[in-house]
Amino acid sequence: MPVHDWTRVSAGTFHDFHCSWIVTLKGALNDGLLPRGYYAQAEQLARQVLPDVITLQSNPAVPPIPGYHHHGVLAVADAPPRVAVIAEADEIDEYARKQQTLVIRHSSGDEVIALIEIVSRGNKQTLWNLDRFVEKAIGALFQGIHLLIADVIPPGQHDPQGIHGAIWDRLQSVPYKAPRGKPLTLAAYAAAQLPKAYVEPIAVGTTLPDMPLFIEEGLYVNAPLERTYREAYATVPERWRLVIEGRAD
Repeated sequence: MPVHDWTRVSAGTFHDFHCSWIVTLKGALNDGLLPRGYYAQAEQLARQVLPDVITLQSNPAVPPIPGYHHHGVLAVADAPPRVAVIAEADEIDEYARKQQTLVIRHSSGDEVIALIEIVSRGNKQTLWNLDRFVEKAIGALFQGIHLLIADVIPPGQHDPQGIHGAIWDRLQSVPYKAPRGKPLTLAAYAAAQLPKAYVEPIAVGTTLPDMPLFIEEGLYVNAPLERTYREAYATVPERWRLVIEGRAD
């Protein structure tokens, strides 16, 4: 199913779809895509009723299979992710790396390994909202947390090169420029001393490819974006599907 033009509907309609996609993707990951010992949960953020992100966690009480012998786990060295752009961050200033972030952790010890973010229209609505999103992304990478971002919302005045462009401007001296005709972006980030980005530019009408979701350095599973997008879209009320597809009277 090709990506739709979500500017045709209200922010609330996209938010409803956004939440369905998060839950569907979480279910797919927990239904055998992740190796033993890893699990995904939809995170509840303060002042929000519905999930915003998926956190991929490792339960120390259930150790992963030795050597990661699992049919869904791939090694970058053996199976490089099939994306259009691969880029590594520049050397990061030590003081920037030490920027203070307050992190609250649960005493259970379950460690956050990765985050999946589906960008909402609200993330781009104001410069303040965009800065908060970028700070969260950069902070996660600095803490060794891998990141996968799906940005199917067209760029606005605050993010002319999309969310990835705003993030990469903080990590690389060479700015990211979206290819002509492909303003939407899927980006997987492998957290490391110098984070690496695996980027696939897309457009409205493009079928979503699977994207790497890193679970350890050099190891990833393919997140089934197309299948879960399609399943989530099927839950959108028909009244709004007609508008999104340009078939409303």
